[in-house]
Amino acid sequence: MAKAIVAGNNGEGKRNPVVAWWTEFMDFLSDVRGEMRKVVTPSRKEVEATTTVVLIAVMLFGIYFFVADSIFSIGLRALIDKLSGTK
Repeated sequence: MAKAIVAGNNGEGKRNPVVAWWTEFMDFLSDVRGEMRKVVTPSRKEVEATTTVVLIAVMLFGIYFFVADSIFSIGLRALIDKLSGTK
């Protein structure tokens, strides 16, 4: 019986859930280790380049949304003034 439990078999053809979980967990850790070996740390030059691109993109999007918001705000204010008859 002890050998069956250690082997992951409870004698009825079914795997012990604890042993099955442990085996799956060890497989997972093995896969994680294999994937971590593929990870490459970028160089300082690559980090600076991508950071510059991100900062420029954020500024351009910010300017775009500011202009679009201003245009919609002016248009909405003009429409409300026209509909309310205040001007």
